[in-house]
Amino acid sequence: MKSPAISIAYFLMLTLACKNQDQQPIKAKPETRSLITANTHLIKQDKQMIEKYIERHGYSMQTTNTGLYYMIYEHGHGAKVTTDDEVLFDYTLSLLDGSICYESGTSGPKSFIVGRSESESGLHEGMLLLREGDKARFILPPHLAFGLYGDNEKIPMRAVIVYDIWLKKVRKSG
Repeated sequence: MKSPAISIAYFLMLTLACKNQDQQPIKAKPETRSLITANTHLIKQDKQMIEKYIERHGYSMQTTNTGLYYMIYEHGHGAKVTTDDEVLFDYTLSLLDGSICYESGTSGPKSFIVGRSESESGLHEGMLLLREGDKARFILPPHLAFGLYGDNEKIPMRAVIVYDIWLKKVRKSG
């Protein structure tokens, strides 16, 4: 059995060891700083390209905190999309230069489960803004789309993509 003095001493050591002692912020290593600088520059560059595209087309779009640009140009009257719903939609996926990469006219409607399926994170986020019957346009910067590598088929590396979507069906979860 431990003596009370040892228990108290142990408790005091733990308390003092865990106490916040005016810690200085962790400084990034030089290589980390250069990556942060490069990424910041790329994000600004993407934003400028997207904003020029929006201005050139005369779109009135909103932006989420993650950088997703969106506009709902025709409102439906169906169910609002929530996480775990299965969505079925017609779409055209293109690049900022207008090149069409994929479309439901050739490959059929697309469907996935919001929040759970492997699809672009920006598409999941955008779907949560819609209700059945909506027609919308999403512009996804690379970090919300196919990232650094594209899709190794029709979407190049670091591509900004544009989705035109008609949400045809929302199957509620549960």
